[in-house]
Amino acid sequence: MTMPICTKNAAASAIALSLGLALSACNPGPQNRGLESVNQPVVEHATYSLDLNTTAEGLPISEQRRLADWFESLNVGFRDRISLDGSVTNAAVREDVAAIAGRYGLLLSDGAPVTAGYIEGGTVRVVITRSRAYVPNCPNWSDKYATSLGNQTDANYGCAVNANLAAMVANPDDLLHGATPRGETVIMSSNKAIEAYRAQKPTGTDGLPKVSTENGGK
Repeated sequence: MTMPICTKNAAASAIALSLGLALSACNPGPQNRGLESVNQPVVEHATYSLDLNTTAEGLPISEQRRLADWFESLNVGFRDRISLDGSVTNAAVREDVAAIAGRYGLLLSDGAPVTAGYIEGGTVRVVITRSRAYVPNCPNWSDKYATSLGNQTDANYGCAVNANLAAMVANPDDLLHGATPRGETVIMSSNKAIEAYRAQKPTGTDGLPKVSTENGGK
């Protein structure tokens, strides 16, 4: 005959289990007791490519129209990066592509991401890299409790600041590895404005404008 063992301890375990479930129901989800927000920006990349026929003089007019129509269909603009895939030694081709990209306020970038497929001889592959930064699951109002027994941050903590940062950053890739220095410091940039201000002639240097009282002062 089998007798129950540790009946008192089993009852205590059941009470502790019920209390644990109750506490977990009051504070669902992982606890973040630090000041770093769990709602961080995410950067997504999309790559588009188009192969164009080339000549020794650059891009034919028909291919230039194809490239312009392609840019128009993709609505290229701010935050888009345009580059040429492969080794392009024809400077005329680069100039033609750069001229069309300049119509949309974009410069031709050095280096291109790896694309699928083989590039035929006598062709050039134009690559558009589009980056987008956003904060997923924001706003997040899943935490419906006014207080936190675990002293963790609110579920929506960081959504506003990080979402605004992701929307305003000029290059979303800077959120991943920082901005690439261009050899120009902030002091060098500010000195340009100061020098331009100092070089400007005062408004009264050339004397006052002559105004005639005849014909209504005209």
